Amino acid sequence: MRFLLILLTMFGICCSTSSAQAGSTIKRVKAHNVVRCGSVERMGLASEVKPGVWSGLNVDVCRAIAAAVLGSPDRIEYHQYETDKDFDAVRKQQDDVYFLTGSEINAQKLAGSIVPGPTVFLESEAVMVASTSAAQHVSDLSGNSICFMIGSSVERSLTAYFETLHKNWLRRAFSEDGEMIDTYNVQNCHAIAGEVTTLANIRLDSGVNRLSSRILPEFLSTFPIIAATGTQDAQWSAIVAWTVTTLINADRPETRWYAGGVGVMPILAPELGLDQQWQRRIIASMGNYSKIFERNLGKGSVLKLDQRLNANYFHGGLLLSPFLE
Repeated sequence: MRFLLILLTMFGICCSTSSAQAGSTIKRVKAHNVVRCGSVERMGLASEVKPGVWSGLNVDVCRAIAAAVLGSPDRIEYHQYETDKDFDAVRKQQDDVYFLTGSEINAQKLAGSIVPGPTVFLESEAVMVASTSAAQHVSDLSGNSICFMIGSSVERSLTAYFETLHKNWLRRAFSEDGEMIDTYNVQNCHAIAGEVTTLANIRLDSGVNRLSSRILPEFLSTFPIIAATGTQDAQWSAIVAWTVTTLINADRPETRWYAGGVGVMPILAPELGLDQQWQRRIIASMGNYSKIFERNLGKGSVLKLDQRLNANYFHGGLLLSPFLE
């Protein structure tokens, strides 16, 4: 009898622990009335405009999640991941949403701490030249010097690109980005390579010679930035994934044959703790994905980037989410 009581007690503890974990994130979010997100700082995606105030595409996705769950896009906190210690926020599940790349997940050994979520942005590596340069394509830089950060993935991408073409190029490696940018701006190297968002930001700083620059059309490589969540709460992971799905699908225009906006994939999921108006509230407060892109990275921003790969599949890009066929 005593053994049976012990078994029943242990079973009760296990069940109560499991119940506490199920939906634990959304309960915490609602209790604190805030959604906590974080990422590496990238111009146009997440940058601190003043102490405690962040802007960018990642930040707006975080706001969309807050609008869905808390009713207001303003109920967020955003944290920067720069040092190994900063990434403890992921390992210890201190934040609610983590915007990560595959390299960051691997370098910080986060694979066992997160649920990989939907892609929110496709970052690419590219090459930038002076506007007056004769080069129209990366291949035109054969025999010319290109600045890059030593030991970066950009260095590997450049090497692979030119080896594939069986062409040579002159390496100008730097350990400090400020020195690299200054060298490029006085044209002591013909071109500069980096992530597209970084290059667009460098383009804003023309240096002492007021150098005007343009990014060449070819991408050396492309990689996704995903909205990841912790491993303890499938309900919260679903909420984050469906929020990103709603933003991407809302890009699709309505036609005689297909629904548009939130009608592309209406999601009624009271089991997730979402009311019937949550999707419309997201779009009303944040706009669709293209509008978020335009104000943070596109023509409505200082970066002036084209959407390209980050356009909806139905507009020639690569972003695609589940929809009603």
